[in-house]
Amino acid sequence: MPNMIQTEKRQRQDVKKRLNNMSQVTSMRTAKKNFVSAADSNADNAQELYRKAVKAIDKAAAKGLVHPNKAARDKSRLSKKLA
Repeated sequence: MPNMIQTEKRQRQDVKKRLNNMSQVTSMRTAKKNFVSAADSNADNAQELYRKAVKAIDKAAAKGLVHPNKAARDKSRLSKKLA
């Protein structure tokens, strides 16, 4: 249990930030999975799902939730599936 007021506040802020970051990463993973399943089944909306997945990956990388190299690797693999 923290003794100082500012450490208590920091803990409250950290909980909110962690929940927000987890939801961001989860939505990125969901977008990737949606695209992969659409690409495997040759769906018509694969191009649109690819754009959404890349946008989610870029957003997570910009916020520091995933490493930039992982973001580049994921985007490369998704583009390979699209082609």
